[in-house]
Amino acid sequence: MESENKSFKPSLGLTDATMIVAGSMIGSGIFIVASDMMRNVGSAGWLILVWIITGFMTIAAAVSYGELSAMFPKAGGQYVYLKEAYNPLIGFLYGWSFFAVIQTGTIAAVGVAFSKFTAYLFPQVSEDIVLFSVGSLHISPAQVLSIVIIVFLTFLNTKGIKNGKLVQTFFTTVKLLSLFGLIIFGLMAIKENVWQANWQNAWNIGHLNADGTVTKYAGLAVLGAIAAAMVGSVFSSVAWENVTFIAGEIKNPKRNVGLSLFLGTLIVTIIYLAVNYVYLAVLPLHDIAYAAKDRVAVAASQQAFGRIGTIIIALMIMISTFGCNNGLILSGARVYHTMAKDRLFFKKAGTLNKNSVPEYGLWIQCIFASLLCLSGKYGDLLDMVSFVVVLFYMLTIIGVFILRKKRPNAERPYKTPLYPVLPAIYVLLAAAFCLLLIFYKQNYVIGGLVIVALGFPLYYIAMKNQKKSKPLMDDK
Repeated sequence: MESENKSFKPSLGLTDATMIVAGSMIGSGIFIVASDMMRNVGSAGWLILVWIITGFMTIAAAVSYGELSAMFPKAGGQYVYLKEAYNPLIGFLYGWSFFAVIQTGTIAAVGVAFSKFTAYLFPQVSEDIVLFSVGSLHISPAQVLSIVIIVFLTFLNTKGIKNGKLVQTFFTTVKLLSLFGLIIFGLMAIKENVWQANWQNAWNIGHLNADGTVTKYAGLAVLGAIAAAMVGSVFSSVAWENVTFIAGEIKNPKRNVGLSLFLGTLIVTIIYLAVNYVYLAVLPLHDIAYAAKDRVAVAASQQAFGRIGTIIIALMIMISTFGCNNGLILSGARVYHTMAKDRLFFKKAGTLNKNSVPEYGLWIQCIFASLLCLSGKYGDLLDMVSFVVVLFYMLTIIGVFILRKKRPNAERPYKTPLYPVLPAIYVLLAAAFCLLLIFYKQNYVIGGLVIVALGFPLYYIAMKNQKKSKPLMDDK
């Protein structure tokens, strides 16, 4: 029997929380995005520098969130921070964007990535096979498998936080060990001639063409290219904030949420840099940029392990994406639960089942993510994810400054290190990233802004319904 009066049970320790941070971050991105990044910057030095910039921004944002998580150690995370720093409208715009594109779109993309790499081992689930068609919509075994995985993980998480915790800890541990193996064996397989050639003109930036030539950028187009390259690294580095959504289920959240954010983002940043060094150690720049279907990790693994490399990397990505989706699914529904408590989402999403988890919110998320899998539009949505995510990261970290002024005497068990310098640097870098995309890569921006803007009428509909004492989108 469901109850609106049930509360979340604090059952996750620091290790569990750190595993959620790392496991939610590491999905399919690190295995594929280096190709597009290399096409945009055309050199080894700039590829690594873009990852360093992204890593610095990620860690800076994470430790800044630590202060907010200590101030508001309850379920809902970023939605709560924005609501408290600004107003309910800004919180809702984030929650709406989170549901419409950030979380569900990522779940869909990671699920399909799982299926695509499963097809390496079992061709019967290939995305190129059509199981059946509905009008112009063609459904492949890969799409069906991705939905099965999402449904399975959703069902598992409805049975309680402990099940999700066990899956997350196990798969993240295996994922990290696998990545360490790829790094170690990849560096052991270093090709000196390839390495030296890759670093010969390390700081010459330009667009690397398919024929091997490099087209130089003119003026500020260099900054646009860097921002375009960062779309890939940023997408690979998001979702660390998922741990803040489940703060109500973490032991000693005032300490452990902030510490897990720092440890998780630091670990993943180091791993990401090391993996890219492996790519540069075994593959020429052209082969990184134009790996088949951007699967640069497959190409690197073949060089490091031989023919068995394809199987190894397929298994690694299956493990990685499975664990990543578990973390995304586990944490996402907690945001909808908090929004429902504020009467800004389906009413029943605000209830907990007998296992003290928001089962209704989990299934709503599952249905929407599954529809995105079927639509085939998840790829288009993910082009917008980096812009929308960084936009809300920036607003949230500005919130640290706002709350310092609005609530100077509020309890802050953890404070942002190097305040105000560190969060200010992040805000400047994030603003530059967003502005450069607006000027140079509008296709990454327009759709995202449209989705955010749709939240305005929905919010005012919610306010109108609240005046009538009815929650938004009441399911009755």
